[in-house]
Amino acid sequence: MSIAVSSGLIILISLAIMLIAGVPIAVALGISSIAAILPILNTTSAVLTGAQRIFGGISVFSLLAIPFFILAGNLMNKGGIAIRLINLAKLLTGGVPGSLAQTNTVANMLFGSISGSGTAAASAMGSI
Repeated sequence: MSIAVSSGLIILISLAIMLIAGVPIAVALGISSIAAILPILNTTSAVLTGAQRIFGGISVFSLLAIPFFILAGNLMNKGGIAIRLINLAKLLTGGVPGSLAQTNTVANMLFGSISGSGTAAASAMGSI
């Protein structure tokens, strides 16, 4: 069996075992990836390669915007802005048939324009 096939089997089997055992997905992916690199590299090189990949992925600033927009949505939700926006949207679309869907659409438009992110709007409005 080639090294690529054995590495693939290692990653699939170890990932399945860890997920069944209840290990968090991020930890299971990291450990199974390092375990799959071990047949190719020695232990020190495998751990260093894994660490370099992790810290290289963290340093991408465009990816850091996503959790910050979700944080902004949660802060606006806890502050009560989300409920006020829904009340405003109900006021604007209250007399129209099918106003629940329109209220949701208007509230998400308002919330997205305030936070600058549709992801933050979905995370905040989804919890209400």
